[in-house]
Formats: sequence, C-alpha cells, structure tokens
Amino acid sequence: MEGIVKKYQQKFRKVRDEAKRWDELQSRLLAQFRNASSIIERLPAIQNSKNYCTLKCIDGIGDAVLRKQMESLETILLSLKRTLKEFHDIVLSLEKIVRDGRQLVKGGSVKLNMKQLQQRIGVKPSLVDCLDGLSLLHEMHQSDLYLLKSSVVSALSTLTLKPSASDLGALHQLLVDQPNIPKEEVQFIFDIVFAEEIC
Repeated sequence: MEGIVKKYQQKFRKVRDEAKRWDELQSRLLAQFRNASSIIERLPAIQNSKNYCTLKCIDGIGDAVLRKQMESLETILLSLKRTLKEFHDIVLSLEKIVRDGRQLVKGGSVKLNMKQLQQRIGVKPSLVDCLDGLSLLHEMHQSDLYLLKSSVVSALSTLTLKPSASDLGALHQLLVDQPNIPKEEVQFIFDIVFAEEIC
C-alpha cells in the first residue's frame, strides 16, 4: 500500500511540473491577449480619417496603417491559438496521469477493496485521496481550457468587428482570475498528498 502511495506522489510531482508549465503559459496568454486587445481598441481610431491630420497628404496612409495593424492582430491571434494548443497538451498529459493513476489500483495483482482504498498510514494520503486529487486537478484544468480560455479567445476574434473596451476588460479579467482553477483548492490537494514532507 505504501509503495502505491509513493507512486502516486511521483504522479503528483509530474502534475506539479505541468502546473508550473501552465502558469508560464498563462503569463504568455495574458501578454498575447493584452497585445491583441490594444490593437482591437485602436481600430476605430485608425479607421477614422480625421485622426490623420497632416498625414492625409500621404496617399493611402489610413489603409496602410489599418492593413499593418490587422496583420499584427492576425499574427497575435495565431500565437494565441498555438498557446491554446500547448494548454491542450498539458490537459492531455494530466488525462494520461489520471488514467495511469487509476491503473495503479485496478491493474495490480491484488484487487483492493474500498476499505483499503480509504486506509491511511500516518500522515500519508489514502489511495482515494490520490485518485480524487488527480481527477479533480485534471477536471479543473480541462474546464479552464475548454470552457474559459478557448471561449475567451474566440470572443476576442469577434470583437475585432465591433470593439468594446468594457468587453475586452471583462474578458481579460476572466483570463486573469482563472475561476475554474481555485488556487486554495489546488494547494489543499497537494498538502494532503505531500503532508509528510510538510511535517
């Protein structure tokens, strides 16, 4: 039983590494989002010929500036999609860790009953704690990616047609908050699994 718990702790170390990678991607995603938002917010001013004053004498300046901004926006949107793909890779990795974790208790030579799954040895977590923790962490990250991040990036694309600073601000705040991954709950799971290291 203790050997299986150690294997789960190894899996949680992998999850912790993936969570660090997630945080790095989160920072990148926020920077990309801010850059795209800045361009989207500038589009109405760029399209207004009154804003070119003395530059009006340069033939096609408004169209050239708009075209350059749209090219930059397209590049940023493609970068956002690549970042989402990297988030997706993390979700797939977490899914595999959960699947492998389930296999530890199902695929062994000894079939464990519910009492054994719930049994604790000292401050070590029970196998149920490990299984539930892995599943919950996967679900949190999966819902954050598919229900939130993907939707926000899609909404960002549609805002290019009708820019709204308040909508952009609200979407940015959603990305910052990551409501599907409550930090306290994540830390609580890790505290249970690594309780002996904390003591």
